[in-house]
Amino acid sequence: MQTITVNRNDLLARIRKNRDDHHALFVKAQEGFRARAIEELDDMMKHAQSGEVRLYVGLEPPQDHTAEYDRAIDMLEMEVAEQVQISRVDFAQLVRNEWAWFHSATVTNTLYASGGKMGGSHA
Repeated sequence: MQTITVNRNDLLARIRKNRDDHHALFVKAQEGFRARAIEELDDMMKHAQSGEVRLYVGLEPPQDHTAEYDRAIDMLEMEVAEQVQISRVDFAQLVRNEWAWFHSATVTNTLYASGGKMGGSHA
């Protein structure tokens, strides 16, 4: 099966939920990332004052792919047909969240959102 026909409103609802879940996790991850960055910068300052200068922080930032969901939502909102055809690739990404980036982004964002530590020179 290469394509399926789906109800546009049902598809929109699923994509919006996936988008909202991803965006909410990203926002929480941003908070955790900022806290982690401040810890690293404080540590760098402390070490610099004692003569050990380190300029590399080494933190991987949270990943935000909200725009990818927004693009699909915008396209579907402009679609005039109530039934739309989507490919199996689009179905995997938009409905099942099987994006190439999904696992990596979710691990990184969940770690920061939960207060865990990722990266840094003294992690």
